[in-house]
Amino acid sequence: MKFVLWLLALFAVAVAMTLAAHNPGYVQLVYPPYKVEMSLTLFVLSLLVIFVLGYFAVRLLIAAVNLPEYVRAFREDRAQSKGRSAMMESLVAFFEGRYAAAENAAVRAMEMGEKSGLNPIVAARAAHELREFDKRDAYLADAESKTVGESTMRLMAKTEFQLDQKQPQSALGSLKELNDVSRRKHVGALTLELKAQQQAGNWDAVIDVSTQLEKRKAIDTTLSMQLRQRAWLEKLRTQAHDIESMRELWKAIPGEFKSRPKIAAMAAQTFLKMQDSASAGKLLVESLNAQWDSDLITLYGDCLADNVTAQIDQAERWLQTHTDDAGLLLTLGKLCLQQKLWGKAQSYLDASISLHPSQAAYNSLGKLAEKLGKKEDAFNYYHLAMELESIK
Repeated sequence: MKFVLWLLALFAVAVAMTLAAHNPGYVQLVYPPYKVEMSLTLFVLSLLVIFVLGYFAVRLLIAAVNLPEYVRAFREDRAQSKGRSAMMESLVAFFEGRYAAAENAAVRAMEMGEKSGLNPIVAARAAHELREFDKRDAYLADAESKTVGESTMRLMAKTEFQLDQKQPQSALGSLKELNDVSRRKHVGALTLELKAQQQAGNWDAVIDVSTQLEKRKAIDTTLSMQLRQRAWLEKLRTQAHDIESMRELWKAIPGEFKSRPKIAAMAAQTFLKMQDSASAGKLLVESLNAQWDSDLITLYGDCLADNVTAQIDQAERWLQTHTDDAGLLLTLGKLCLQQKLWGKAQSYLDASISLHPSQAAYNSLGKLAEKLGKKEDAFNYYHLAMELESIK
């Protein structure tokens, strides 16, 4: 259009210059036997009008020829606009928790020709929340032929569905397929893998994945330590089948976890079940020296090794700094009872009960009374222990 305007301006200038020269001249057109004469000004204006009319006629012809394509494009744009609106409606409904509305809007968007892989994913997630698993799987299958990015969305959703249904092996398979699609595991995939490995009981993998998440700052150090602690606890509970495997497993646990009360308690209980009181007592001493814990000191009283006297000496050294610990006093009472130190056992057990009455302390006093031939006192102590048990 600018070209036409410039051309018109050029002709106007030419006409103006002609008129300004006061010499318009004339133009003679001869086609025997006809002859037409006109002024130069009229001729120029006629040419200008013919040019403009011709230009618009050509444009009109081109528009007429392209009209079907314009109409088709307009319809596609309108359908795409409606489909995009339906897709946005489905997203809003999904995040508002209106899953049935979200599914219907996503399906409507697909029917309108909206080709984004987001629609079947939203529909699948909504169907999953509605527990309509057949429809969910059909939507996922519809999203399967999409682009790489949309394949990632599909596989992430599929993994979440499998984890919700407690299918960790299937979820790990989906994550492997996701790894083949993506060059590098992103945080979301690692988080799902952590959950899948926990469900599958792959505790070595849990330790590895939680460490990766901590390095990427996806979880804080406290949560990472809790996850790894649980993994080591589960390994102690499930992978220690004999004394040699237990010893190897204990060596493999990092020092920062060995001193933790829960891990030390689990390891000590496992060693005790395998009749290795010496190892149980040793690790408890190391853990208690690193971090005092009343539950651990109570467990120390069950580690009756060959040299109980040395255990009593160790416990009395702790008593110098933990005079008001009922568990420590109970442990000393049980150890003294084992060594037949009746007076000291009575004193320690009474002191423990004065601080915190416990079933174990009353049972130990009952055993002591039996050793001393005081059957009535033993009965009373056992009765008190049973009363505490009933209160629990």
